Amino acid sequence: MSGLDYVLERTVTIAARRETVFRFFTDSRRFAAWWGPGSTIDPRPGGAVEIRFPNDVVAGGEVLAIEPVERVVFTYGFASGRPIAIGGSRVTVTLEETARGTLVRLRHELPSAAARDEHVQGWRYQLALFANVVAREAHAGAAALADRFFALWSETDAARRRAELEAIADPALAFRDPYSCTDGLDDLAAHVGAAQRFMPGVVLERAGEVRQCQGVALVDWVVRGPDGAARSKGTNVFELLPDGRLGRVTGLWG
Repeated sequence: MSGLDYVLERTVTIAARRETVFRFFTDSRRFAAWWGPGSTIDPRPGGAVEIRFPNDVVAGGEVLAIEPVERVVFTYGFASGRPIAIGGSRVTVTLEETARGTLVRLRHELPSAAARDEHVQGWRYQLALFANVVAREAHAGAAALADRFFALWSETDAARRRAELEAIADPALAFRDPYSCTDGLDDLAAHVGAAQRFMPGVVLERAGEVRQCQGVALVDWVVRGPDGAARSKGTNVFELLPDGRLGRVTGLWG
């Protein structure tokens, strides 16, 4: 395509594996989850792209190239013809693996400065939706993960406690709260054991639903004594790795 001399570029890092992110360009149900109900994509060169925004604006184009799990190129424009007609611009999305997940690079080539500038906020918003939709799928088990972490504080068998930590957390897991400053699984496992000596019979439980945003989960909790009565409460901030394990945990009391 010629005449596309005006370029808009943005990046976003999504806390998910590249294979997970790429599925949102090859499956219409997932594609619609970040564009709007009724949006579809035919993931092959020449395949149709149709985008139905929630405000009844319709856009579309066709797939020019698709390279699993690295790159998708498609044309883009609006059924109304404004500010660009169907097929009147080109979007290239590349996916790169990073330690934090997947770096999404967007390059949108447009025919005018006005059309480019009109899409700046749109892509800022749309990529945020994309990051959240993908992260919610990638970390759909965040509640169960939090429950396993809380249950560790009642596990009195040191070997089982250490094995469970290894299953759900990064080896370099950092844990911080007003009474804790540990780095690594051995340090945290020993700290939990010490806490049990000073607070025997105490149980830590999740209280309510998990709140998530782009790989960070907020989880309220309550501490109960041996009699079942609530002794304290607070919130943990769980930073989730692309593979679903815990990367860092910060506890806020009260």
